[in-house]
Amino acid sequence: MKLWQKKTGEKSSSIQQKIEEFTIGSDKTWDIYLAKADVKGSLAHAKMLESIGLLTKKDLYLLEEGLTEIGESIENGTFILEEGVEDVHSQIEILLTKSKGEVGKKIHSGRSRNDQSLVDIKLFIKNEIQEISIKTKSVFDILQKLSEENKEVFIPGYTHMQLAMPSSFGLWFGAYAESLSDDLEVLIAAYNVVNKNPLGSGAGYGSSFPLDREMTTKSMGFESMNYNVVYAQMTRGKSEKITAMALSTIAGTLSKFAMDVCMYMNQNFGFITFPNELTTGSSIMPHKKNPDVFELIRAKCNRIQALPNELTMLINNLPSGYHRDMQLTKECLFPAIIELKNCLDMTVLMLEHIKLKTDLIDDKKYQSLFTVESVNNLVLGGMPFRNAYKIVANQIEEKSFQAETTISHTHKGSIGNLCTNEIKERFDGKMSKIGQ
Repeated sequence: MKLWQKKTGEKSSSIQQKIEEFTIGSDKTWDIYLAKADVKGSLAHAKMLESIGLLTKKDLYLLEEGLTEIGESIENGTFILEEGVEDVHSQIEILLTKSKGEVGKKIHSGRSRNDQSLVDIKLFIKNEIQEISIKTKSVFDILQKLSEENKEVFIPGYTHMQLAMPSSFGLWFGAYAESLSDDLEVLIAAYNVVNKNPLGSGAGYGSSFPLDREMTTKSMGFESMNYNVVYAQMTRGKSEKITAMALSTIAGTLSKFAMDVCMYMNQNFGFITFPNELTTGSSIMPHKKNPDVFELIRAKCNRIQALPNELTMLINNLPSGYHRDMQLTKECLFPAIIELKNCLDMTVLMLEHIKLKTDLIDDKKYQSLFTVESVNNLVLGGMPFRNAYKIVANQIEEKSFQAETTISHTHKGSIGNLCTNEIKERFDGKMSKIGQ
């Protein structure tokens, strides 16, 4: 039986069953991820109902006991959505009623499945953003470590995929670390949006009960609440979309880094390599060491970058109020969260075993990296820049250019000035805004 059915024992026809299968879809798969949040929200709601006289102290004791038992079953993996149960909210209320009797039917006073679902999603996303920030920090930390260790291990720099000027592994690793620092700002914005309590907004029009929304806000650890009850419902879809934007910025950094790694592993570059066990081979070419891990990181992260657009298409032009369209946001967002966390973990694993080639720019094929150095040396000797530029350009045209294959002390300083401490302080300061 559905909690909203009017008649006890009413059986579904074959047509109703088809409708049920279609409308529930994959919701039960993703609702499991909300079970812990639903228990937390229900505990906060029950305490508030007791405080305003809608539950007795005994009622509250029984509900807390029942919800704690359900929470333990979620933790140990025995909690399931039973056959015929529509969603996680229904399952928890049914279990409460079975174990604690009629009091289980009282817990829904003053709330709707609309604000109940929304508070579950926000609590879930809050927790996932915190986890993603921790995993992002793990990637940031190892990039910073590699950056500092290799700031004087020089590599060719490129613009337009053409040789440009000398760079370093330190600059390369450090660039992606600082990129993650900026990505964290978007994650903070998403965290701030979801860190507002919608519980008590009901179906979007409040309640005639004297609900204490400040109390539930504090109980669940929200920073504040969505004050306007209509807008509280409008944050369904908006919360998922801005979270998707945050995921996509981190995914963009990982995807670009993965592309660099795949390119630098190519034999024509030969900048980096990995142990055999972290690469794959070919069924017919015995020399192959394929960067499958980073190719999959690139693909998964590119797909995550499409997620904000997918959610935009899902929620675009919906009027205010709840609509069943919103159900599909879970099956868009939740897999992306799982994928991004896996990509962050795998990036750390791979970086722990990366091997760098340390004598790259000694190769004569990289002579043209030093043209700017030669121009600058002429300028330092008193020659106007444009004259110096033409002299070196003519030497290159006539194939008479002889590079001074050493990097000046000043240029080494600019390449090696990574400001790792400043970037780390900035990153750590942002982490504190996500409750870390």
